[in-house]
Amino acid sequence: MRLGIDVGGTNTDAVLVSGRTVLASAKRPTTGDVSSGIVSATRAVLDAAAVQASEIEGVMIGTTHFVNALVERKGLLGVGVLRLAGAAGEALPPMSGWPEDLKRCIGGVSFQLPGGYEFDGQENTAFNENAVRNAALQLRRKGLQSIAISCVFSPINRSMEQRAAALVKEVAPEISVTVSSALGRIGFLERENATILNASLSRMARHVMASFTTAFSDMGIRAPLYVSQNDGTLISAKYAAQYPVLTLGSGPTNSMRGAAFLTGIQDAIVMDVGGTTTDIGALVNGFPRESSIAVNIGGVRTNFRMPDILSIGLGGGTRINLDAEGRLLAIGPDSVGYRLSEEGYLFGGSTLTASDIAVKAGLARFGNPEKIPSLRQGVTEQILARFRAIFEDGIDRMKTAAADVPVVLVGGGSILVPPELKGASKVIKPEHASVANAVGAAIAQVGAEVDRIVAYDNQNRDEALQQIEREAAERAIAAGADARTVRLVDVEETYLSYLPGNTVQLRAKVVGDLAVSAA
Repeated sequence: MRLGIDVGGTNTDAVLVSGRTVLASAKRPTTGDVSSGIVSATRAVLDAAAVQASEIEGVMIGTTHFVNALVERKGLLGVGVLRLAGAAGEALPPMSGWPEDLKRCIGGVSFQLPGGYEFDGQENTAFNENAVRNAALQLRRKGLQSIAISCVFSPINRSMEQRAAALVKEVAPEISVTVSSALGRIGFLERENATILNASLSRMARHVMASFTTAFSDMGIRAPLYVSQNDGTLISAKYAAQYPVLTLGSGPTNSMRGAAFLTGIQDAIVMDVGGTTTDIGALVNGFPRESSIAVNIGGVRTNFRMPDILSIGLGGGTRINLDAEGRLLAIGPDSVGYRLSEEGYLFGGSTLTASDIAVKAGLARFGNPEKIPSLRQGVTEQILARFRAIFEDGIDRMKTAAADVPVVLVGGGSILVPPELKGASKVIKPEHASVANAVGAAIAQVGAEVDRIVAYDNQNRDEALQQIEREAAERAIAAGADARTVRLVDVEETYLSYLPGNTVQLRAKVVGDLAVSAA
């Protein structure tokens, strides 16, 4: 018995899942303190399913807290940066290319220190304990509460970052420390950026996870709490409190995982149509296809695992703009968002929205259709044709082959999508589609990824592949996966022609079901 919750900017969705059956679902407004909205949605599904709180074995939650904080520049800590790179890191200081307002918000106090590795794990420059101690003391005197430590090629060898973190804790035990090797991939600047962002969120993460835990405890739910992360897998609430940036892309990911679960389809295009935007992604082996390029979060380049998502400005609250003669000018991209129930004609407002058009055309039934004004002849059909063209263009941009593929619709705004689309072999809208994001959270698995650079001149290819898969499996089991269910879902092998010898970058991802003993 799992409780899945997705906290969105407008609504908080909750579902109760037993095995492969969705027992109940609920959608409640997201509240300012968040916790009361979660409690309201949780109580609604427990009552609907006539289930006691004590019967729940696990709580899985997806939240937009942290990405909203970065976008809105709210609640962020000042961060001190220790970069272990020697002379190699002097050309581009930490936070290079960041938006100026975010740099001012977080601070930007940094130290360039000796250290780092070459691509093969050999030392770049020797580690200097005194330099690290002195830097930590200066940051402590400045009153900083969080430090980010980055080291060149630390995913290959973590020891310098770990030694630096231990020294910081000796000098300033009250300061929160984030090391880059726990977060990003090989690319240094993007990994360092992710580390600084994580450090800036550390206080908020601890507070949010504590409030979640308290809310469920007050309801009598004693089950362990897990948080869904960017790649569609789970981490414990304790781990999420340490590494909140791993949850930044969990919203679209949950919807896609929910779509796979509700339909049984492992490979498809998923369209999550909300009130403001439509997020389009590709399912590959039941998981979202990951972005292969650096992802911007709040204007900052990062390189941790994020889904490859195309967001287009069309949703249930999208404004339909007409000229004085009633002719179509534009569709969006602006939206009334959560104010749809106040501003849309269906609800007595004075704004023509995509939902008004859908109801007027007979695609859905809600609100009061009589309040929708008469439109110029042919305009409704013109708008619906534009909807179709926008959705079909989105599908075409996300496909990687010319052949038609299944398209799965989820989200409350999916009423806008016609039953047939160019490029789609079939269009499927499963039961519980409007709460697919919460379903995706409820059924998520535990996962792990390992990223390494290997020289095949020094190590046999088969042995290298087996070793990286074994290491990823060990990490997944340590994170709470059932060892019997761990399986390899993705391997990337990229030959690096700019490095000497037969050198490749290997990346392996595994997933497994949550072990009962993980509680």
